[in-house]
Amino acid sequence: SMALAQAIMTSLLDADLSGSELARDFEKSMGFFWQASHQQIYQELRKLAEKGWLNKREVHQSGKPNKILYGITLAGREALAEWVYGPTKMQPTKDELLLKLYNLSSDNVEHLISEVSQRREEVMKRLYLYEAIRRRHYDDPVSLPVRHKGVYLALESGIHQGEQFLSWCDE
Repeated sequence: SMALAQAIMTSLLDADLSGSELARDFEKSMGFFWQASHQQIYQELRKLAEKGWLNKREVHQSGKPNKILYGITLAGREALAEWVYGPTKMQPTKDELLLKLYNLSSDNVEHLISEVSQRREEVMKRLYLYEAIRRRHYDDPVSLPVRHKGVYLALESGIHQGEQFLSWCDE
């Protein structure tokens, strides 16, 4: 998808990363609004490198296979800067749980109650993670460099959505 490329390049703005570091970083920092499998990330890295938007360099590691680090090129930075001005697509939410609720019956009510509480658990865990990230890196939003203020706002959005979901579950 188009925006996965931008999400990857955005992850590389501060530091060069390997594919696995990127995937891990992605889960931690962008997972609250962007899901991607490791396979999708590796495919996209290859395409971006072919385009000249990323460069690759091999780093020697003693006793381990060499690590390949990806970095964003000047052309990549320019493409990313341009993309910000393009049209913004809002992804519709596809949530199977909500579709299942359309099929609520006296037969499956117990099962669906347990699915909702399971989901509540997952969202709780994610909220703890976001809160930890917020405390660790975004404790004083006012003093952040401007781009990190934007990251803070995206994180806040994830936190608000999570809290809203919890109150929906409880209701």
